Amino acid sequence: MNKNIRSLYGIAQKETRKIIGLMSGTSLDGLDIALCAISGAGQNTVVKILEFETINYSEEIKTEIRKVFAQKTIDFQHLALLNEWIGILHAGLVNDCLEKWNIPAHEVDLIASHGQTVLHAPKFLHQQEKFPNATLQIGDGDHIAVKTGIITLSDFRQKHVAAGGEGAPLAVYGDYLLFSKKDENRIMLNMGGIANFTYLPASQNAEEVFVTDTGTANTLIDIFTKHYFPEKSYDKDAEIAQTGTVNQTLLTELKSNAFFTKSFPKTIGQELFNKGFVENALVKTSLQNISAPDLLATLTRLSAETISEAIQFAAKNTSYELENFKVYMSGGGANNPLLVKWLKELLPCEFYKSDDLGILSDAKEAVLFALLANETVAGGDFNFGTKKGIPSVSMGKISFPD
Repeated sequence: MNKNIRSLYGIAQKETRKIIGLMSGTSLDGLDIALCAISGAGQNTVVKILEFETINYSEEIKTEIRKVFAQKTIDFQHLALLNEWIGILHAGLVNDCLEKWNIPAHEVDLIASHGQTVLHAPKFLHQQEKFPNATLQIGDGDHIAVKTGIITLSDFRQKHVAAGGEGAPLAVYGDYLLFSKKDENRIMLNMGGIANFTYLPASQNAEEVFVTDTGTANTLIDIFTKHYFPEKSYDKDAEIAQTGTVNQTLLTELKSNAFFTKSFPKTIGQELFNKGFVENALVKTSLQNISAPDLLATLTRLSAETISEAIQFAAKNTSYELENFKVYMSGGGANNPLLVKWLKELLPCEFYKSDDLGILSDAKEAVLFALLANETVAGGDFNFGTKKGIPSVSMGKISFPD
């Protein structure tokens, strides 16, 4: 037996596995690194976050990624170079954290790397009949494995697409395994660049689980904050938006996009929700001279209304009243007081952060990928039925360090 296969077999037999989850989102903020101790599998999974850190991306890194991010026409050589470079970069950041935490690499069983999304193209968006759903994450797993000496699982979204999904949202798997609770209807709402949520039914029946993207959360807010205020990467504490007034004409035009009436479940990214999306709406409404505070207030309201409307849709398809739902928030949007205020006004639910369930909201997505790796190696026994968008599959390609 190959020594790497033997090592992987041994890891699968362990009572508790130490797995590092890596997540870099579409906001390009940086890399989340979560060292987790995971025991069990499936609904018997128990997770403890041992260490967590977010390493911010430098402007140089963001600039290099933006050259290919959500672009239809790119320098192909640059994409190939980035794939290797991001893998090496992420490996170096993992090694730096392990040194800082005083943890030798041989004590870590696995790395689970999401990679850096550079294109998300579900079929409804690319509209090319002969081609399937597609998504692409870069940051080669072999480079991570070789540079860290740790078995690495990566490229999780491809199996999801191959099995009939759109490659997202994957949060449903971790949400169900960790947070499903008998007799409590839960909405696990993640508000990163794009907003998505998982509905976890009080029945704990996996076949009743519902998951979808809702549209933009922070993406458009971040883009136009940086446009008007180059020194800022986001509207911290909604300081700018809170001084503005929502423009209803612009809001109506933004919400008229066909994505918002497309049937659920659905996924999306900056391929649609980008600077041009808003600029086109400004031209159509003759509002090119709108003030920065008014535009940011309107974009924040767009996120709040489209998230709340999607959650209301999910509730209508259950036998429960929306008042009986508890919403657990994570992602950067959970720290936006204006967005949260409006959500609370629009939805008659109780609101919490995922921190209240024992998982840091900022670490939640990195933990998710550690969970997916754990399922691939030691679990995989769950069934979401035949529901569209949630194939019951193990995910992640395995890279050995030698």
